[in-house]
Amino acid sequence: MISFNSVCLITRDLPGLRDFYRRVLRVAPEGDETFAVFGTAGAQLTVFIAQGMEQMAPGSTAGAGRGGSVLEFEVEDVDQEHARLLALGVPIVKPPTTQPWGLRSVWFRDPEGNLVNFYAPVDGG
Repeated sequence: MISFNSVCLITRDLPGLRDFYRRVLRVAPEGDETFAVFGTAGAQLTVFIAQGMEQMAPGSTAGAGRGGSVLEFEVEDVDQEHARLLALGVPIVKPPTTQPWGLRSVWFRDPEGNLVNFYAPVDGG
């Protein structure tokens, strides 16, 4: 069986993306000037600088777009997270909404344009 354990976002602005995810995830990253790893329950999020990727595998980022991912994190309280995100100045794409399939979620964008979904099951969902 295959075990999924990580997502890696490639960026040209490691300090900016590292700081963004440090603030919104409330997780201290491990790493250095080329990468940052955020350990979360279930999987880890890695942010890696584009120049480092090119050094490891020249041409590997050719044609790669930015902002084409959706990251989803289960949280305890979507409405509390929404208020916290607003206080941080995070651009909200979709305010807290309860979906017919029993999840409440808020969508926002990271500085690279990736969508991030904070969601929580609702009672009876």
